[in-house]
Amino acid sequence: MIDSPGKGDNFSPPMRNILVTGGAGFIGSNLTLALQEKYPDARLVIVDDFRSGDFKNLRGYRGDVVTADVSRLDWPAQFKDLAFDAIFHEASITDTTIHDQFLQTHDNVEGFRRVLEFAAPRQTPVVYASSAATYGIGSGRMSEEQAPAPANVYAFTKVQLDNLARSYAQECPTWRIVGVRYFNVYGPRETHKQAAASMIYQLYTQLKAGKRPRVFRAGEHKRDFVYVKDVVALTIKALTAPRSTVYNCGSGLPVSFNDVIAELNRNLKTNLAPDYFENPYSHFYQPHTEADMSLAKAELNHEPQFPPARGIADYVATLEASATH
Repeated sequence: MIDSPGKGDNFSPPMRNILVTGGAGFIGSNLTLALQEKYPDARLVIVDDFRSGDFKNLRGYRGDVVTADVSRLDWPAQFKDLAFDAIFHEASITDTTIHDQFLQTHDNVEGFRRVLEFAAPRQTPVVYASSAATYGIGSGRMSEEQAPAPANVYAFTKVQLDNLARSYAQECPTWRIVGVRYFNVYGPRETHKQAAASMIYQLYTQLKAGKRPRVFRAGEHKRDFVYVKDVVALTIKALTAPRSTVYNCGSGLPVSFNDVIAELNRNLKTNLAPDYFENPYSHFYQPHTEADMSLAKAELNHEPQFPPARGIADYVATLEASATH
């Protein structure tokens, strides 16, 4: 685990200039718009190559957009003397079924390395997206102290991000580099991801089409589904972390796919039974994810506000409202 002292508990830099990589993506766009609301006078800059982002996610955005691949961008030339007060690094290849090891590793790891090299001279605080995939295919409650056990190349790249962050933080103990280990995120602004969108969205669209929702046999695998509003809240709070470290970001309440389908049926007033099929990804599929949220609660005073039933209800209401416009 990354563990270096910072400049003092609850330190928060002034917010004049904020950079968000991957700001047109699912989590990145929700984060960007929340930052815009929280810091209305700050200058916001997004860096995104739109491979997995969508301009529609940024309706209402008032800041700048630099269209570039973070792993190939000449950062000093692009931003010259512009000093950022915070960098949120959300850019990555997020589709875990892409197995091109060079592509995944180069773009994810080298992108983060360039961000850190750009941030290092001013020790700009960096909050970056890690992943619960780093825990591998084990079951039970997952704690930040566990050794990583990546089961696919995507997870491997996220372990390398944690390693890079630890290395830079150890070299500069006063610099804050904080990872947020996202569990199974769902919510608004993910529809552009299509097949890579959350299972909650996939099951919703199947039910809306009058189809039986398809899940792996027998629907009892449990996931720590975390609503994107809770993810954004913790990601922003991570900027006030008392040290360089990594925090789990889940609901702390794993639920089965059968439970998710029941909640969706309830909110949609449908009654379609699951259609079970065999799992083709058993060699790297996580049978159970469950975030131990005690560290985020102790150090950031973070408690999720959207347990699964409330989050699903809020999401369905949002999706239904957008369908009527």
